[in-house]
Amino acid sequence: MVKSSHPQSQSVSMADLPAPTAGEPLDAQWQRVRARLRVSFGDAAFNSWLKPVVLADEGLAQDGDVHLAVPTRFMRDWVANHYSERLREIWRLENAAVRRVVIHVRPTGATQAPQAKVAAANEAMPAVPRVMTSDRGAPAMQVREMDDVERELSAPLDPRFTFDSFITGKSNELARAAALRVAESPTVTYNPLFLYGGVGLGKTHLMHAIGWHIRQRFPERRVVYLSAEKFMYQFIRALRFKDTMAFKEQFRSVDVLMIDDIQFIAGKESTQEEFFHTFNALCDQNRQIIVSGDRSPSDLEGIEERMRSRLGWGLVADIHPTDFELRLSILQAKAEKNGLTNIPQDVLEFLARRITSNVRELEGALNRISAYASLVGKPVTVASAQEVLQDLLRANDRKVTIEEIQKRVAEHYSIRFADMHSPRRARAVARPRQVAMYLAKQLTSRSLPEIGRKFGGRDHTTVMHAVRKIEELREIDAAFAEDIDLLRRKLES
Repeated sequence: MVKSSHPQSQSVSMADLPAPTAGEPLDAQWQRVRARLRVSFGDAAFNSWLKPVVLADEGLAQDGDVHLAVPTRFMRDWVANHYSERLREIWRLENAAVRRVVIHVRPTGATQAPQAKVAAANEAMPAVPRVMTSDRGAPAMQVREMDDVERELSAPLDPRFTFDSFITGKSNELARAAALRVAESPTVTYNPLFLYGGVGLGKTHLMHAIGWHIRQRFPERRVVYLSAEKFMYQFIRALRFKDTMAFKEQFRSVDVLMIDDIQFIAGKESTQEEFFHTFNALCDQNRQIIVSGDRSPSDLEGIEERMRSRLGWGLVADIHPTDFELRLSILQAKAEKNGLTNIPQDVLEFLARRITSNVRELEGALNRISAYASLVGKPVTVASAQEVLQDLLRANDRKVTIEEIQKRVAEHYSIRFADMHSPRRARAVARPRQVAMYLAKQLTSRSLPEIGRKFGGRDHTTVMHAVRKIEELREIDAAFAEDIDLLRRKLES
């Protein structure tokens, strides 16, 4: 609540104002009310919230209601919640016939700013949609215009990032299914939904897709999407201008809050404190929260324990590094969507096999070789792709070492790194050791004797047996095969 204040620098007091004159026109009374409001609340609050308020055309109705107008719905809510009672009291000092103050959202004159006109139109017709177009110009979806709070707080949503354009594979199917469930549910299902994964794996795509889907399916819900960095800057700005109450009210008025890259506020205690209270306030009101990060809540460094705990309350869905099949599907979809018929299948397979870091680099590589073919006028081949993408291919040719494989497998199966070299033959140790040998054979160029020496001086026949055993288990045990694929993707990423 905004408290009444009488700044010492204020040169005018309530006693200095002239007394009301009987029979004065309503607009003259309104000017006197404005003067009293300025004295009562001070210049800062008056200029921010009360100066835009104007006398509506209805004026004072026969039932004693005096009608005022503001340009936006958010301003109407704020003035009604914080100033309406004092407005009524001051009006009654001017005119005893006033019973209550009614505040409307509508244009207030020919000089009104365009955004205020848009907001007023939205107030009158909240369900009227507008047509968004995709990046190819075809109608993609219908959503309503954003209201003032969304426009002020939310970053724009990319119309290319929808559920239809998201390519699904084993590595991201849980995250997509969870995102779609949240977007389609009329009630809060998982709160919060926390999506995490490495750079360029699709977290932001899913966040935008959720936003579009909710705005299309539930146009009455107020959706705000922004990065954790922008949240911090909004908070700093509110502190600077001593406007934290407006900041709190705005963020607590949304129905769906989406915060991207939460790891950005690590170590920033004041911002974490404010986000913590915003998070709790929205949860208490049963409002949906969706957060993304580069790692799981429990692994976020520099984030307070109570915040990590709350981020893990709902559903945590991770997006794994992509496998070859998913990367190829993404390239094929991208080529078809952009009409890149000049890219042969063997070139797409080459890209999917060699560029494993993230989807953004994969799509960038496709764009580069397509531009090369268009500008130079030569057909695209694997050889030309290698030439054009030399720098990118070198960056993705990170050599996996046997030591890395041993460490990652030991961590995965919760055994000691030393067990990879020990003579122990217990199943809990021997099976992970065989997995590490198998991955060493698949992911490195080392010979079987070299691999054996790295595992405590074992014979090459031991390595051959381990490789055959893991291949057999992969054939008969789908869960085991998926476990091996997960380890492989992590090592290749």
